[in-house]
Amino acid sequence: MGVNTWLVERLRTRMAEPDKLPLYVKFADVVQLAVLNGEIQRGDFLPSERDFVMALGISRITVRKALELLAEQEIVVRGRGYGTYVNHQLEYHLKPAMGFSQQVVATGKTPGTLWISKTRVPCRAEIAEHLQLSAGCDVYLLKRVRDIDGEPVSIEENYVPLHLIADVEQIDISLYVYFRSQGIAPVRTRNWVSAQSPSHEFIQSVNTPATLPVLVVKSLAFDINQRPLDYSINYCRADMYVFYSED
Repeated sequence: MGVNTWLVERLRTRMAEPDKLPLYVKFADVVQLAVLNGEIQRGDFLPSERDFVMALGISRITVRKALELLAEQEIVVRGRGYGTYVNHQLEYHLKPAMGFSQQVVATGKTPGTLWISKTRVPCRAEIAEHLQLSAGCDVYLLKRVRDIDGEPVSIEENYVPLHLIADVEQIDISLYVYFRSQGIAPVRTRNWVSAQSPSHEFIQSVNTPATLPVLVVKSLAFDINQRPLDYSINYCRADMYVFYSED
């Protein structure tokens, strides 16, 4: 099986971009987004390592590490002597390490952000434990209202260690885009989902009735070395979100 021309060009373009991410992470990003966009269908087989090497002129080690990363994220399934195919059970939301903006773009819609704050705050004990920090040390709190095609859908809080953000004002719509510009690659998340009644702030900011439940999604993102990058708490409209995760 050869490599589709559009996929070759997209991979070449992404790998040529002058950021600090390893080539195999850039490679995996392109394939992941193509799967989530539906350009590569669930159950489809990917080209072989050899086909990718010949089409792109990169090392087999780079291709292998990219496919292994995709397998760890449960985007693809790899079988010895069988090939690599897209996980046919995949329903995307929780499992892959992608931010809100990239998820929304993958559905063909437009994400938006209304910033509430970008501040340094003392880290609560629960969050510090997840981020492997000392309780009470400062972290960045990034808080905003997220919208889809102009309609508010959630309030998101991100707690990020100070050393991971050189200039907090450079963060625009997407924290993950900023991370990648700094050579930081979120590759895995751990998630907790619960429900609660909406707060006054949520009712006012997202314009929902007090009777509508709120889904609370807590996520911890890790880099390629399994170091924690970001602990987020997302308060989401229950009528606007469906979350999937396959084990």
